[in-house]
Amino acid sequence: MKRLLFVLLLWPAFAFAQADNWQTVVAPDLRFRLEMPAPVNKSTADDREKGHSAPRVAWESKRDGEMFDFDYVDYDPTWFTSRESRDMARELGRGEAEKAFPRGKYKYVRDDNVVLQGWDGYALDIEDATGASVMMRTYIVKDRLYRLLVTSKADPASKSAAQRFVDSFRLAETRP
Repeated sequence: MKRLLFVLLLWPAFAFAQADNWQTVVAPDLRFRLEMPAPVNKSTADDREKGHSAPRVAWESKRDGEMFDFDYVDYDPTWFTSRESRDMARELGRGEAEKAFPRGKYKYVRDDNVVLQGWDGYALDIEDATGASVMMRTYIVKDRLYRLLVTSKADPASKSAAQRFVDSFRLAETRP
């Protein structure tokens, strides 16, 4: 009887863990970790832009039609040191956002410089009239640029998944 009660008590937790279906992504060099909905697809882009010292590495996944994208690229060692990292994070994080999401049609919910574990970053959250949104985060850590992008529908479950993705990003190194 006690075993049956124990199994019945654990069953909801087991069922929830199965339905959750998130995967932890850890960098090959152990410099970061984050969570994404499974399955996660990894790719490498061989084309290099100005200042890149290595190919861009990316992970992507989808959940209920929403996108979860993460990538990083290493820059030449002096690329960021000769520039103000807060300004660079904003410039690289914002990119062409105002062209793609004109302010007259979209609401800029968050448009801020941020800090993660002492490293400069930039947060941009944009919402349309229905409440669907896109959240973007950009961080500069030494000579590496990290970018996260996630879309969400207006419903609480979708927004919660997007927030979980963004909040799960952690770096191995903290800046003093």
